[in-house]
Amino acid sequence: MPNDITEFEKKLRPLPKWIFMTRWLQAPLYIGLVVTQAVYVWQFWVELVHLISLISLKTPSETEIMLIVLGLIDVVMISNLLVMVIVGGWETFVSRLELENHPDQPEWLSHVNAGVLKVKLATAIIGISSIHLLKTFINATSYDEKTLMWQTLIHITFVFSALAIAYTEKITASSKRH
Repeated sequence: MPNDITEFEKKLRPLPKWIFMTRWLQAPLYIGLVVTQAVYVWQFWVELVHLISLISLKTPSETEIMLIVLGLIDVVMISNLLVMVIVGGWETFVSRLELENHPDQPEWLSHVNAGVLKVKLATAIIGISSIHLLKTFINATSYDEKTLMWQTLIHITFVFSALAIAYTEKITASSKRH
């Protein structure tokens, strides 16, 4: 009979339940990322106050303003990356957030899974790397040729890695449909 449970199966049932409950060990990690998010909010305001004080004390060059603004954009992009990891990771690996029908539910959250999250993270990392590379190129005279070359190669590596991750996810998703 399919409904008959042996003594061995009864003894084993708590083990899978216990293993499944270990996903809650990730909760402190996500809470730590929320604290990190607060640090980035603080960093943003420090940089913004620096920009405003620079403008009020002297007339900064366009390059100085651009570098500070790129720094602000960088902080925002990293903060966005944190939100994706916190919200998407919690929803995927810990527990449902139950945000259905909430007016502020992010559009991407309705179809997030580990593969989609990886692609989103990879593209966010490329964006962050692009900002860093742009800051370096704007201030290229302050760097040696070797540093410029390595930063460019690292950025290209991020781009190729993201393309590989996206392609792998596309193959995986299409094989699931078939």
